[in-house]
Amino acid sequence: MNILITLDRNYLGPLRIMLASMFINNPNKTFDIYLIADGFLDADYQMLDKLTGRFDSRIKIVDFDKSIFGQAPSLRYYSRAMYYRLLAADLLPKNLDRILYLDPDILLINKIDRLYNIDFSDNLFAGASHTDSLGIIDTVNKIRLSNYNAESYFNSGVLMMNLKMMRKLVEKEDVFAYIKDKGKGLLLPDQDALNALYGHKILAVDDSIYNYDTRHFRKHLLNSKGVKNFDWISKNTVILHYCGKNKPWHEDYIGYFALIYKHYQKLVDLYLA
Repeated sequence: MNILITLDRNYLGPLRIMLASMFINNPNKTFDIYLIADGFLDADYQMLDKLTGRFDSRIKIVDFDKSIFGQAPSLRYYSRAMYYRLLAADLLPKNLDRILYLDPDILLINKIDRLYNIDFSDNLFAGASHTDSLGIIDTVNKIRLSNYNAESYFNSGVLMMNLKMMRKLVEKEDVFAYIKDKGKGLLLPDQDALNALYGHKILAVDDSIYNYDTRHFRKHLLNSKGVKNFDWISKNTVILHYCGKNKPWHEDYIGYFALIYKHYQKLVDLYLA
């Protein structure tokens, strides 16, 4: 399975924990992990090689011509890293036809086979929405981004990418032009651009299974009339996503899913001992 992760060195610790959770809960699977990393040291890559090697998987550093971003506009504190997901088909080896993009602030607690092998049909991506049950946020975002054909406003932290189709339809000039034109009106530039330009070509998947926002436990429990409790999550949810500023590796983190994160933190220490 091909996995894409983009990050800077501040997320090295969470990356280790995310990878360990993926390896442990997908036994007998091997992974090629394509890494676009800013500020990593040689020792960091050595540590990741040690961890992935224990599970017969490999870290592959993505090397690309930086001039591809020569005309790319920047916004506020956002760097060129915000483009990596959207331009993955240009940056990755041409022999890859699909890859799973993952933010480092997640845990994988069940097998990812179904998501990874999903039938894209003619879609560019498969992803989940973190919107409210009434669809108010969806409506606001469709108006804000002028993409009325999109099914929803999708979160960009977990994306199955149809690289073969992306090479045909995703143009870096379109992405650069959109971000330059919209500028300050964009709240999350890469996610807004994804939804505005390609939201109508994203296949929707169930967020409670494939991109569970850990802040919304009560919402999922109420909307499911009590069905989606912790037992249901442990059996069915594949990806827990620790969205927002309050992160589980911070000492003051308070959340329903703190303990499970601490569990995988301890496992990583054991594997790297």
